[in-house]
Amino acid sequence: MSQVHRETLEEEATHATDEARMLLPGVQAILGFQFVAVFNQRFEHFTRGEQILHLAALLMVALAMGLVMAPAAYHRQAEPGTVSRRFVVLASTLLTMAMVPFIAGVCFDVYLVSLMILADDATSLLVSAGVAAVLIGLWFALPLSCRVLWSR
Repeated sequence: MSQVHRETLEEEATHATDEARMLLPGVQAILGFQFVAVFNQRFEHFTRGEQILHLAALLMVALAMGLVMAPAAYHRQAEPGTVSRRFVVLASTLLTMAMVPFIAGVCFDVYLVSLMILADDATSLLVSAGVAAVLIGLWFALPLSCRVLWSR
């Protein structure tokens, strides 16, 4: 039987903000690369549709960044100097929601990079779908299955 430590509300809030702090640099780095890609000469080789797909990817990652940063903005403005269950639930929800557009943005760009390298729509779509499956598995299916398994 494993030991379980129940976090205090303050510990939960600290962990939520720490998790956001860990996610943010990765999201920002990918967003930065997405901005730079537009100014690369090879970007012009994409069709108009592929360029729009890259824009959609950039917008998805920007949305993910906004969701990751939202708990800090909320806490500073709506509940300064306090820690509430409402904040912990909101922060947790926003961080979880951020994973959805982040997966979409990454997979759109994985498709485009695969297309540049492989020059095959079907294979590029499979590569992108594989990345989506792995990320969804790690970020949603694994936690859910462990929660169900360990709650027995």
